[in-house]
Amino acid sequence: MRNLYMVFLILTIVGGINWGLIGLFNFDLVVTLFGTTILTKLVHILIGVSAGYMLYDTLIHKGTVVTS
Repeated sequence: MRNLYMVFLILTIVGGINWGLIGLFNFDLVVTLFGTTILTKLVHILIGVSAGYMLYDTLIHKGTVVTS
């Protein structure tokens, strides 16, 4: 479970940085790396799922990492 948590954390951080770049410089890093392909859509979906999981984890577990 800890590995999944770390993957979701990294994806959420990447998503936050990407949105910061979009807001500050109108630069979408994900589109730059992957172009306008289905892979870009998949990355955006995974980032959204990660953010949803992090929200769930924060509300349910108060942000503690469950190791079991």
